[in-house]
Amino acid sequence: MKRVLLVGVNAKYIHSNPAIYSLEAYARAHINRELADGALELMEYTINQNMENILADIYRRKPDIAAFSCYIWNWNMIQDILMELPKVLPDIKIWLGGPEVSFHGEQILKRFSAVQGIMLGEGEITFAELLSYYQWDKEEGKALESIGGLLLRSGRTGAQKPVAMDELPFFYEESEGNNSGLKRFQNRILYYESQRGCPFSCAYCLSSIDKTVRFRSLEKIKKHMQFFLEQRVQQVKFIDRTFNCNAKHALEVWKYLKENDNGVTNFHFEIAADLLTKEQLEVMEGMRPGLIQLEIGVQSTNKQTLQAIHRDMGMSHLREIVEKVHSFGNVHQHLDLIAGLPYEDYVSFGKSFDDVYAMNPQQLQLGFLKVLKGSPMEEKATEYGIIYNSKSPYEVLYSKWLSYEDVLRLKGIEEMVELYYNSNQFVHTIRVLETEFSSAFKMYEALAAFYEENGYAVHTPARAYRYQVLLDFACKINPTKRELYVELLTFDLYLRENLKSRPAFCPVLNPTKEDGIQVKEFYQNEAQNPRFLTHYKGYQGAQLMKMTHLEAFYYAVWSKEPQECTNRLEKPVYVLFDYQSRDALTHDARFVVIGECLEDCQVAN
Repeated sequence: MKRVLLVGVNAKYIHSNPAIYSLEAYARAHINRELADGALELMEYTINQNMENILADIYRRKPDIAAFSCYIWNWNMIQDILMELPKVLPDIKIWLGGPEVSFHGEQILKRFSAVQGIMLGEGEITFAELLSYYQWDKEEGKALESIGGLLLRSGRTGAQKPVAMDELPFFYEESEGNNSGLKRFQNRILYYESQRGCPFSCAYCLSSIDKTVRFRSLEKIKKHMQFFLEQRVQQVKFIDRTFNCNAKHALEVWKYLKENDNGVTNFHFEIAADLLTKEQLEVMEGMRPGLIQLEIGVQSTNKQTLQAIHRDMGMSHLREIVEKVHSFGNVHQHLDLIAGLPYEDYVSFGKSFDDVYAMNPQQLQLGFLKVLKGSPMEEKATEYGIIYNSKSPYEVLYSKWLSYEDVLRLKGIEEMVELYYNSNQFVHTIRVLETEFSSAFKMYEALAAFYEENGYAVHTPARAYRYQVLLDFACKINPTKRELYVELLTFDLYLRENLKSRPAFCPVLNPTKEDGIQVKEFYQNEAQNPRFLTHYKGYQGAQLMKMTHLEAFYYAVWSKEPQECTNRLEKPVYVLFDYQSRDALTHDARFVVIGECLEDCQVAN
């Protein structure tokens, strides 16, 4: 018996590698002979682990053959392993697969002498045949060259036939050879593939190479979705490149999820928003808040740039669709931008940023061009003057249009967007702060410069630190509005968390005995005759006071209109924060504006 080990190295622990699970499950289902116990094993690690520890773990498992799944995020780590693994296991046979090694593979074979070959393209059939070769076929005289889809030192073997989509295994269920099922994915993201290929030709993407699209049957998909729903998993991420490239396919899946919603599971889709149909939008509008979330690759709003990357879409139509979905109030939208694309300079990117920012997505991903091996962008990199990092993920350093200094400035802006926009922790403060600048891009640019000039830490886990820095920044921009910004940050803070102790920047408002009595009486009244906390039955006033929060404000900080926040009120208004009721998209606590000074709140008889 030969011991074969499939190895995945993920970016984070919460991720999983669906490729190696699919290879393992397909091989077990399609090899006609019985595999001995221990003949096929699967292991996952992360790039955050010590390489020496990964090496030691592989060594202790003593595989005869090790197959690595290679991507831009793990290739540096895997190369380090490939340098050392043959030293401790000199007889091991190493195989590679995945998009990172499917192009320029000859160079990889020259560099790593212990690598036997590379599995090209999709690998289910190829790996099953390779596993059979090492277990039985080699001894029976079968040649390695007879297996399709391989790059060997002697050259490429014939093309492998594509796997039938309905034959792809559903590896989350318990089955023969897999007794753990979902247990292997506890506390991890679940990925699902309903199609392969992409009909579009985006120059920066490897999916543009294979324009044929193959689908799992709707019968299979619905069966698999029902499994996730019955198991009440938290989230399923579809890894299809453009889920709605086939309108009927997408519509039927979304209708099924809506009709069978379990009230818990969230489904993530990467889509082309401009392809959404009227029927699909009608289905979305009636969905439970949080049932689905959409990732939409806008990349740029510069027409010349979009033409160069073969992604020329109707921007006005896209904006209308995004705004339409946003109006439903039930679908999380994640919009993507890419810096470093052809014809996009710093000023142009700023405009693209402002255009997308104005669409009010729940998240705005500011990414940087990665020149992937085998992509059309790699072929045109010289023409575009795109200089990129020699190591994966091959990220742009500069281009004809964007200097390295500009890239560094955009990196700082990206960090600010992550901290202060994508976290959804500063919504009301940012909304007012934006009015101090000519554009949102200018605000994040100034905030990034403020962090750099003052040496502030970007990666601190302390939330209060980020609030304090934003307050310092706001007061530098407009010191006359300090009281307003203190209240805005206080409001944003209590929307997310029922603090046990107040941060230094938000002092207690009018801490008088009279106010204390009013607050106490308010909660006693709610316990006996509830008006605002009707779903807290059976609790005493003191308990309600601990479970919720009451805060007084002199500004209408809860308003969605910035101009309504700026006028100071004559008397403070109390706001009640209810942490048992949260927004499904933002996770903000429900809040209720009570009124002035709680004077009308008397203890019920």
